[in-house]
Amino acid sequence: MAQTKVSCLWNAPGIVENYQAAVSLHSHTNHSRESLAFISEFAQRWPVLHWALEHQCKRSRVPVDLTTAHWTPPLSPQLAFETESNQIESVLGLKALVALTDHDNIEARLLLMAEETREIPFSLEWTVPCGDAIFHLGIHNLPGDRAPEIVADLVAYSQDPSSGNLGDLIAMLDQHPEVLVIFNHPLWDLCSLGRKRYPQVLNQFLQENVRFLHAFEVNGMRTWNENDAVIKLAERWQRLIVSGGDRHGCEPSGALNLTRAHSFSEFVQEIRKEERSHVLFMPQYAESKCMRTIQTLLDVVREYPEYPLGSQRWDGRVFHPDHITNIDRPVSAYWDTPPAFLERIFSAIRLLENTAVRHVLTGVLRDEPGSQRSSDIAYETTL
Repeated sequence: MAQTKVSCLWNAPGIVENYQAAVSLHSHTNHSRESLAFISEFAQRWPVLHWALEHQCKRSRVPVDLTTAHWTPPLSPQLAFETESNQIESVLGLKALVALTDHDNIEARLLLMAEETREIPFSLEWTVPCGDAIFHLGIHNLPGDRAPEIVADLVAYSQDPSSGNLGDLIAMLDQHPEVLVIFNHPLWDLCSLGRKRYPQVLNQFLQENVRFLHAFEVNGMRTWNENDAVIKLAERWQRLIVSGGDRHGCEPSGALNLTRAHSFSEFVQEIRKEERSHVLFMPQYAESKCMRTIQTLLDVVREYPEYPLGSQRWDGRVFHPDHITNIDRPVSAYWDTPPAFLERIFSAIRLLENTAVRHVLTGVLRDEPGSQRSSDIAYETTL
């Protein structure tokens, strides 16, 4: 009988006492490629910003295409692992089971060969084109000897959906008893299809593939209103819910899974065979989502002088295809110093590092729609 439970650490500090470990299921390293297309989409809503963006793009030495440009999160695989494991070990006092889920690659895991990281599973966040929509599936604990081959097949479909059959690929993953397949943030309309079209595509996808999906994700960077709707969606399709921090900056995951398992493989069996899941929201989830998003932005544009040369500044972590070779190059290669207008924008953003400014803004955003207050989350169900 399937059992799902959701708790909040700020309401139940002793909730961890009966558990062996906590699991961080969804976090990104500097091996994730994050699209910059959202800048153009956001600018469309503000005519002055749209004009300014077009004006600056026309002044650029190279043709600017934000749909092909991308940025990378600031943390290296090792730092990402330490950020997640340190929170679990120091705050919860539990063993840390950490999965690194970069978009469509397992490069971070391949780089982590030290003794303390050998238990990290081969995991990724798979980009799944489906009709007009794009879904993200968390694929965890791939068999090490076949992981590169399986990832190559998944990525081939992401790049060209005509190259394979989606149902066959998801069924193949399900046939590996040690693999966990999670539907990440299932109600996030990534392609902005709208309230009418997106549910239609989602419903069709679930009708065809839900039997191969082991759980739906409640996400540490999405509002409680959306996560609550995901819980209802999971009930409707008779699936467990699990956590996902979706960390892209330096703040550790706001949502974890509590488990009695001693290893990630045992945790997979807890979800797939025993059908038990206990999601724990960490204190940062109760903070304003807007402020947490701003904090991620600050992490992305911050300078890290201790990092290797080339990744210390934001313009070494943002990439754009060369207009001649079409090879991705850091935007720092296109200038001696960043354009003045960008520096002015980032200087304004960095004002939010000031404690007084953050205090005022936190007060203004305290009651933003969908923000999470400490008394609101309490959930337990048996299917």
